[in-house]
Amino acid sequence: MFAPVSFLEIGAENAPVSQLFFSQLFQWTFEPTEKAGEGWFVNGGMKVGLHGADPAQSITPFFEVADAVQAAQRVRALGGAVQPPGPEEPGFGVFLMCTDPGGVRFGLHQPARR
Repeated sequence: MFAPVSFLEIGAENAPVSQLFFSQLFQWTFEPTEKAGEGWFVNGGMKVGLHGADPAQSITPFFEVADAVQAAQRVRALGGAVQPPGPEEPGFGVFLMCTDPGGVRFGLHQPARR
């Protein structure tokens, strides 16, 4: 399965600090949500999400898949783990958090249907 990176999620302890830093560093436009400092950056063709209160403080890649259900089954068949999907995010699609058999965290992303 070929799967380009289609989304990045920045998990920050303090979202407003990270929002300011990445906006200034890369000159990304920021689209806020209702939570202070949270939302997403507009990075050309790819959105980059930002959320706060994350003890892991990391950037997680999400790989694009055509069918999230089938991709999740493949992850499990290969010994990985998949968290239950959240609801489809309007304008974004479906996101699945996964780990490989060694515990490496990554995501799968089924883009919103157009």
